[in-house]
Amino acid sequence: MRTAAGVRVVRHSDRRRSARRRRALWSGGEVLVTAGLVLLLLVVHQLWWTDREARRGAAREVAALEREWGSATTAGPGAAPGGPGTTPAPDPAAPGPAPGTSRAPRPSSTPVTAPRRSQAYAVLTIPRLHLRVPVAEGVGRADVLDKGYVGHYRGTQQPGQAGNFALAGHRNTHGEPFRYLPRLRRGDAVEVETRTATYTYAVDRILPRTSALDSGVVRPVPRSLVRPGYGYHEPGHYLTLTTCTPEFTSRYRLVVWARLVSVRPR
Repeated sequence: MRTAAGVRVVRHSDRRRSARRRRALWSGGEVLVTAGLVLLLLVVHQLWWTDREARRGAAREVAALEREWGSATTAGPGAAPGGPGTTPAPDPAAPGPAPGTSRAPRPSSTPVTAPRRSQAYAVLTIPRLHLRVPVAEGVGRADVLDKGYVGHYRGTQQPGQAGNFALAGHRNTHGEPFRYLPRLRRGDAVEVETRTATYTYAVDRILPRTSALDSGVVRPVPRSLVRPGYGYHEPGHYLTLTTCTPEFTSRYRLVVWARLVSVRPR
């Protein structure tokens, strides 16, 4: 406001409103900066810390399984790690006594003891991807996948059995064991180690993208229900690897199929 002489008069109320506006702008800026820092920390935690911790935990579990299997081997055929004279625990992934390396595996009719839910009982090795991770029973996020493990679809077969041994793993965060799954090529080796044998599969077919609800890819004779041109028509010894695609989303699934080519007893 100005007086008759043209002198500008500033009211106290104007000053108070101006001060309030400055405080509001400053407070809003602080809130935005704080929110940005929190989001940045969340991204760092999700993309880096969870990977680091999951990889370390998965490596420890692989080492623990190898120690357990080594103890069972050195204890002799009539003893187990629990003490002399005890009977070794049944291998949840073994289809029965291994007949030796086989180029033409036969279906096994021997009953298989199912692993406990979330139990790590095998090791998956993919040389091309420099990957070596535990295989656990089930595909629950908190108790399996978020630990950096690969999860076995319950209801599918076990390693070496006739049918489909189907696995799932994260592509991003929490160890991201299947991040580089698209790099696999036909003929690449995929090994599954258990207490009694190592099962070697060879990559055979790849389905680049299908629906997350495409249950056909994990059936005993795997075949996509969404894209029927991908899959098989005849029974066999299959391994299925599934993960999310594209990266950092869970909208679709990438599927890799492999066939059993050899069994090597421990």
